[in-house]
Amino acid sequence: MQGDCRNTIALLISGGVDSSVALALLKEQGYHVKAYYLKIWLEEELSFLGDCPWEDDLQYITRVCEQFSTPLEIVPFQREYHERVVSYTIDELKKGRTPSPDLFCNQRIKFGAFYDKIGHKYSKIATGHYATLEEKNDYTLLKTAPDPVKDQTYFLAHLSQEQIKHTLFPIGKLTKAEVREAAQKYDLPNKNRKDSQGICFLGKIKFSDFTAYHLGNEQGNIVEWETKIELGKHRGYWFHTIGQRKGLGLSGGPWYVVKKDVQQNIVYISKDKNAHSESKSVFHVANFNWIAEPPSTEKLKVKIRHGKLFYDCSLQVTNENTGVVHLEGKDQGIAAGQFAVFYQDNTCLGCASIQ
Repeated sequence: MQGDCRNTIALLISGGVDSSVALALLKEQGYHVKAYYLKIWLEEELSFLGDCPWEDDLQYITRVCEQFSTPLEIVPFQREYHERVVSYTIDELKKGRTPSPDLFCNQRIKFGAFYDKIGHKYSKIATGHYATLEEKNDYTLLKTAPDPVKDQTYFLAHLSQEQIKHTLFPIGKLTKAEVREAAQKYDLPNKNRKDSQGICFLGKIKFSDFTAYHLGNEQGNIVEWETKIELGKHRGYWFHTIGQRKGLGLSGGPWYVVKKDVQQNIVYISKDKNAHSESKSVFHVANFNWIAEPPSTEKLKVKIRHGKLFYDCSLQVTNENTGVVHLEGKDQGIAAGQFAVFYQDNTCLGCASIQ
């Protein structure tokens, strides 16, 4: 790599409006920036399942980088994605758990493999995430964004203190509406491009198609939880998650998935979303990741999934790696494999996996 990168920001750019506005802001603030597009594995391998988004992405990225005279490098990360994110996702599905690949995408790829391979040469790695940072007592704290709907601290909660120290979130203090306004102001080529939806590594590929490709189909019974009466068939427990309401193909609902029997390949459903309720207000967690220090109080807030919904909760840590969460309220969609992300005020403290 030519030149001294220590005074340059490495920007991970995706083709969407968020990372493009991040580039515009960095350049406006006088930073030297080099943009990187991480090309991931299954956009080509599974291209027959859907359109390949990376070609569209690159058209936008190239034009944005040209607009701001920013060098762009395309980095292949297919192998790293498969080893560190996709294999984990498949393994969790086999176990009947609900994977959270977007958390590992950030921790293991963007701020993991990329940092190890390239990013450590730069002063910071910038992304288009909605999150903010604060320096306090020798720690860098991860703080929520002002836009409660777009706030992405949930997806960043698996980062380490070392990783957080090397990050930069140029749009973190903006709302989505303000980012859209900025895109219009800078007249970006992708100013009217819609936000991408879904899991980080799938692009336009449906998650059900990805699952079928790797795990196939195996017919099993759909059984009502209360009566144990068979109501229909499914094509594999790995296609269903706890709390799921759509996609069961049954009349007389609404029906909710409340339990899965992995050994017998049975999916249990109920009209009562709080059936099988011992998991709904109290649940066990393991493998804590604290971004700074462990919390000094049991009274916290928690997110079960990305979104604006927080629960007040108490966390009882039973040892270094396990604990019990008591929600003030109930949630019908708590599933093993998901992550509980803990907060104190507007600081994201870290996370643990739900057991």
